Formats: sequence, structure tokens, C-alpha cells
Amino acid sequence: MSDVIRASAAPKPVGQYPHARRVGELLFLSGIGPRDPASNAIVGNVHDADGRLISYDIDAQTRAVFANVRTVLEASGARWEDLVDVTVYLTDMARDFKTYNAVWAEWFPDIDTAPCRTTLGITALPTPIAIELKCTAVVRGATSSSKAPE
Repeated sequence: MSDVIRASAAPKPVGQYPHARRVGELLFLSGIGPRDPASNAIVGNVHDADGRLISYDIDAQTRAVFANVRTVLEASGARWEDLVDVTVYLTDMARDFKTYNAVWAEWFPDIDTAPCRTTLGITALPTPIAIELKCTAVVRGATSSSKAPE
């Protein structure tokens, strides 16, 4: 009935769930964050000597989460352009929306081909990240690599 996707080049999920699940032509991605796939470190986080988070870089985290989404899409046989709906979770809407929105515009420069989007301000995510994406894509036939910025 559905295909489970585990993307070896993406950060490991933080729980017992797959990166994505394909049902027919629809591809549902689990929440994807900005962790580095190689080190599992959270991109853009700065910690003090005691390991407490003291700051983060929303620009770096947004770019990292978009790259991780692209990695999962490609492992699923989809392309960046196949995204049709994205829900974005920000832990500090007032501080981070403008920067995140500017990065979004770089990765989706054409409003006519950009996915639908909902952005929510929330109090916390399961790990100390500032942004997470929940995505849905449509997958039809053969695909080519993404054209999103590096």
C-alpha cells in the first residue's frame, strides 16, 4: 500500500519513524530539521562552555533544513520542484520570519511554481532547533536532480 523511504544521506530521524512514505503519487515527508547528516550536529547552534545553547543562526538552519528536505526528496525519487505543500515550524516567529522568508524566496523564486506554505510559530521542537519542515510532494514518473540553490 505504501513505500517507506529511509534516506541514508539525510540526518537520522530523532524517533521511530521513516524519513518519508510514498502512497501512490503522493510523498509525505516526516518533520525534517537542520541537523548535519554527517555529524548530527545542529547547524548554526552556538553553545557555551557548559553546553547550553546561547544563540543560533536561522539563515544557516533554514538553508540546512532545505538541503535535508531536498536529500529526502531525491532519495524518494522526487525533485525539489515536486513539493506541493510545506508546513514550516519556527520557534521564534518575531525574530526569524523575515530571514527565513528571504531564504525561502531564494529557493522558490517563482510564485507560480512554489508550493503552498503555512508557517507556524511554536514554543519548542523536540531538539534545540529553530525550524522544522513537514512536506508533501507529488511524484510522477522519472525525475532529475533538484535545481535548488547549493
